[in-house]
Amino acid sequence: MPISTRDIGFEYGRLFAQQGQLPRLPVPSLQKTLAKYSESLEPLLPSDKLAYSKRVIQEFGESAQGQELQRRLEARALDPSCANWLEEWWNDLSYMGYRDPVIPYVSYHYSFNDDPLCSRPNQRAAKLIAGAMAFRQAIIDGSLPPETAKTGALCSHSYKFMFNACRIPQKPSDICRTVPYEGNDTIVVIRNAQFFLLPLVQDGIMMTQAEVERVLDRIVAQADTNAAVPVGLLTADNRDTWAENRRYLIDAGNAAVLNAIESSAFVVALEASRPVTREEFSHAIWHGDGRSRWFDKPCQFVVCDNARAGFSGEHSMMDGTPTLRLVQYVIENSPLPMGSANVRNCTFEQLHFRTPPGLVAAAKTAERLFIEGTEKQHLAVLNYSAYGKEEIKRLGCSPDAFIQLALQLAYTRLYGGARPTYESSMTRKFLHGRTETCRSVTRDSVAWCRAMMSLSSNDEERTSLFQTALATHTRLVREAVEGQGVDRHLLGLRMVLRPEETKPEIFEDPAYAYSSHWYLSTSQVSSENFTSYGWSEVTPKGYGVAYNIRKECLIIHIACMRNEHALNSDHLAQYLETALNDVRNMLLKA
Repeated sequence: MPISTRDIGFEYGRLFAQQGQLPRLPVPSLQKTLAKYSESLEPLLPSDKLAYSKRVIQEFGESAQGQELQRRLEARALDPSCANWLEEWWNDLSYMGYRDPVIPYVSYHYSFNDDPLCSRPNQRAAKLIAGAMAFRQAIIDGSLPPETAKTGALCSHSYKFMFNACRIPQKPSDICRTVPYEGNDTIVVIRNAQFFLLPLVQDGIMMTQAEVERVLDRIVAQADTNAAVPVGLLTADNRDTWAENRRYLIDAGNAAVLNAIESSAFVVALEASRPVTREEFSHAIWHGDGRSRWFDKPCQFVVCDNARAGFSGEHSMMDGTPTLRLVQYVIENSPLPMGSANVRNCTFEQLHFRTPPGLVAAAKTAERLFIEGTEKQHLAVLNYSAYGKEEIKRLGCSPDAFIQLALQLAYTRLYGGARPTYESSMTRKFLHGRTETCRSVTRDSVAWCRAMMSLSSNDEERTSLFQTALATHTRLVREAVEGQGVDRHLLGLRMVLRPEETKPEIFEDPAYAYSSHWYLSTSQVSSENFTSYGWSEVTPKGYGVAYNIRKECLIIHIACMRNEHALNSDHLAQYLETALNDVRNMLLKA
C-alpha cells in the first residue's frame, strides 16, 4: 500500500501565499535562556537544591561544551534544507515516536453548543459534513486566506495534514500518510463498529445536505441491524502493537479497506449514546466507547443520537488553532443548498473487514486497554458563569494571564504549594512553527499566592502583587510566542549532543527533569460555539486544564488520572471557582 502520494512540498493559493516571507524559528541566546531557566527554578526548589542547580547552569554557560552545542544548533537553524530546526525533533519526540495509545493521551476534543436548527442527529451530521467539505474546497481552490495575528500571517503548513490524511503506526516511530485531494472526495461514516464509504461527489455533482442526510438514515438503519468486530479499537492500542496488527490486517486481505479509511477526507462517527451532563458529553465526543472511531484520523466529527455533536482530533501534525478555525467555520456556515424536491438516491458502500480469530482477539485486547485508559480519566467541566472575558478586561487584566494566576491560587490552596506548570504558546508566526512552553510558576505568582493565603496581607498589597505577577506572566507568554522560551531551546541543545559525548551536568541535574514534569498542563482555545474542549493530563501526577474564555463565562475542562496519587478534578474545579471569585473581589475592593 502506498504511504504518501500527495506532494507536501506543493503550495498553492492564498493560504500558502506568504509562506516564503515567514521568518525562521530563532535560536535564542544561550546566556538569556540559561538566565530564564535559572529564574524559573527559584519558586520550585528549596535553597540548597537551587544553589546546586544555579552553579550547574552557570558552569554549562561558561563551558566549551555549552558553546559548541549552541554553535551546532545555530548551524542547524541556518541550514536552508531545514525549514525549522525544532520541527523534526518535536514531531518525533512528542508525537510520532510516542508509543502509548493516542487516546486518551494525545487526542483532544471540542464539544459543540447544541444547534437549535437541527433536532435530528443525521440532520446535524449532514450540516457538519457540508461545512467541512466547503472548508476543504477553499483549501483546494486556493480561496482560503491564511490565519493572521498582530505580527502578520501565521504558518499554514499544518493545513496540509487536515484532510485526506492519517497517522500510520510504524516502529519505532509513526508517520503521517497524505493522498491527493483529487479523486478522494469521500468520507467514512462509522456506526455500531461498522464502516461505510460515502463518495460525496456522485455523477460529477456534490451531494446536497438533504441527500447526505437521507444516506445517513440508511446507513444507521443498516448498521443497527447488524454487528461487526470493532476493528477501530485497534487504533486505540499501544502504537507498536497497532503497527503489528495493521500488518496483520493487510496480510488478512484488508489493504483496500484500510486504504479507503486512511485516504478519506475525514471521519464521521454516529454514536448511539445520548450524553446529558457536561462530563458525559466530553467523554462521548472525546472517545465514546471506541467502537465507532478511527483514532488515527486528524479530523473526526462526532454526532450522538440526541443530536449533540463535537470534534475529536489526532494531535500529531496539527495543534488546536487550525482545527479551531475549521470547526468555527463548520458550525457557523452551511454552504451547500438544502436541496429541492428532487433528492437523488445516492449510493454508499459498506467496508467489510476480514477478521480471522487472531484479529478478533487483538480487538478484544485493545478494548480492554481502551476501557482501562478511558475509565481512569476523571473529568470535571467547570462552567463559571459569574463573569467572563468582558469583565476581566474591564478590570484591566489580560484574560489569559488572569486565568493562569487564578489556577495557580487554586492549586496552591489545594496542595499547599506551586508545582511546574506548562502553558502552550503558539509560535506559528515562524515557518513550520508550532508551540513553545510558558513556565507559569514565577517568583511573582508564588508571592501573590502566599499573600492571598496570609491573614496579615490586605487587598491593596495583594492587588499590587497580583498586578506584578500578571505583568510577569504576560511578558513570559510574549517571549515564548517570539520563540524566546526555555524548554524548546534546552531540548535543541540536548538533541545536538552526539552519542559518544558526555551529557552535560545541566541535563543530569534532577531539577531539569522535575521542572519540566508538568503537574499542570494548560492551554486556551476560546470559542463562543463550544460547551467545552479538553484532553488528558500529561503525567500520572498531574492535571490537564483546558480553558475557554467566553465573553460572559469561563469554561474550564479539568482532567486527571484515577490512580494512587489521589488527584481529584472536582476538587480542583471547586478551588478554581473559589479563586475566580476571590480574584475579582480583591480587584473590586482595591
